[in-house]
Amino acid sequence: MEKMEENKSKQNNVKRPKGGMIAMPFIFSNEVCEKLAVVGFYANMISYLTTQLHMPLTKAANTLTNFGGTASLTPLLGAFVADAYAGRFWTLTVAFIIYQIAMTSLTLSAIIPQLRPPPCTGEQVCQQATSGQLALLYGSLLLGALGSGGIRPCVAAFGADQFDETDPKQPTKTWKYFNWYYFVMGASILAAVTVIVYIQDNIGWGWGLGIPTISMFLSIIAFVLGYPLYRHMDPVGSPFTRLLQVSVAAFRKRNLTMVSDPNLLYQNEELDASISIDGRLVHSKQMAFLDKAAIVTEEDNVKAPNLWRLNSVHRVEELKSLIRMGPIWASGILLITAYAQQGTFSLQQAKTMDRHLTNSFQIPAGSMSVFTMLAMLSTIALYDRFLIRIARRFTGLDRGITFLHRMGIGFLISVLATLVAGFIEVKRKQAAVAHGLEDKPHSIIPMSVFWLVPQYGLHGIAEAFMSIGHLEFFYDQSPESMRSSATALFWTAISVGNYVSTLLVSLVHNYSAKPDGSNWLPDNNLNKGKLELFYWLITGLQVVNLLYYICCAKLYTYKPIQTPTKDAESEEAASKV
Repeated sequence: MEKMEENKSKQNNVKRPKGGMIAMPFIFSNEVCEKLAVVGFYANMISYLTTQLHMPLTKAANTLTNFGGTASLTPLLGAFVADAYAGRFWTLTVAFIIYQIAMTSLTLSAIIPQLRPPPCTGEQVCQQATSGQLALLYGSLLLGALGSGGIRPCVAAFGADQFDETDPKQPTKTWKYFNWYYFVMGASILAAVTVIVYIQDNIGWGWGLGIPTISMFLSIIAFVLGYPLYRHMDPVGSPFTRLLQVSVAAFRKRNLTMVSDPNLLYQNEELDASISIDGRLVHSKQMAFLDKAAIVTEEDNVKAPNLWRLNSVHRVEELKSLIRMGPIWASGILLITAYAQQGTFSLQQAKTMDRHLTNSFQIPAGSMSVFTMLAMLSTIALYDRFLIRIARRFTGLDRGITFLHRMGIGFLISVLATLVAGFIEVKRKQAAVAHGLEDKPHSIIPMSVFWLVPQYGLHGIAEAFMSIGHLEFFYDQSPESMRSSATALFWTAISVGNYVSTLLVSLVHNYSAKPDGSNWLPDNNLNKGKLELFYWLITGLQVVNLLYYICCAKLYTYKPIQTPTKDAESEEAASKV
């Protein structure tokens, strides 16, 4: 009787649903609220800093790009914690709570008058924020960056974890998940840059920041409620530790003579089983100095190796693959630098232009990024439905074109985006001069804001090619045990790109200043600046970067991998004999 009850309980445990589509409502509900919160909070933040805290434009722009850079660097920390210690669920939960605290404190600064400078009207000199008010701002942004560090590398991967990879139908379900994930994310971002930004500009910052804060709280509730239904993947150790072990082992054996036959290098399939499910990496000729980490000496115990002295070929090739990816990773930095200007200077351009759709309704300047999102989503749809099929006829590749080609197209379109942006700025300033508004920075120039749509749209098309190609590259070329950390590497490129933007803006602002007060990037009057020259400077840098990328792409060596199919077949044949 006891055995029957025991068997019954075991059957119930087996049948209890874990992961799969049943977990998706909780994950997608979380994603809708989280993206609505995060994007709604920061899409129009340049306006909050300049109009509510009275920051100079360049200082506000640098504050946001510094925040963006830090928020894109912390995912390395989040990925390490998730992979090595906490797992994705608990990393996400803690990160959501930290982000909630950051958003709540900033919302309070918008509601409580004592936490921000007094308002100013007309052309009077505005009082800037005090050190205490700035401390609250910077503390909130720092907490937001820490929260992003746990959210960005884990949120998409946690959803993919809900599907069992041993299930033959898993690939279809995973790709379906990612399609829905990006659709939900895009729809949420569109809602944020339209509805939330409109509320911020026309109703007030209290509601404009309060609604995203409430949305973040709801996202945490939705996420935690799904806990019993999730598949929880145990942390299996950080890949960064393995990379360090290979480096230390190679350094320790730096004086050894390299073996003549690569087959003599250390192999241990049992040791590497958990990190080589999709196939083992085989020896490559590049970076031979790292191969010394796999040379077996008399001091080494091959059955239970000290990984700080001896590593398998597979682990050595993991590090080689990561190093090979470095130059391609670096090429994405300047595209982010160009893209970052949409949230700062392009937004300021929009604020000076006629944004009316009707006599009573005008587009909020912060909502101009909706054209970037629409262009990006439309390009992704066209690429998936039509361009891949056309390209497949010429290349024979299932994906149409390689991710390296896709990235190259994105780079080229980004060059066009900043080139066009410069010409549109020239026209905007000409309109300001023609209507006598050159010295009136707060006046609206009678020129439609839709003149900015080409530059916003081109940036969206560039992102559809470059950013997704970049992610494909990281996923395909990174070792399988590091794919969860590959997203973090992607975000580090965004981080550096934002920091480069800060550096570039600061250098141009300082070195273009003249004794008469003129500046390429003036703090208060964009009509008196030379923003077009700044855009064309970025265009020139991107041209150089495109040439650099072409060289890197031509010289790039794809990771050498041996799939387990043939080995499995040979073992099966041997067992039959």
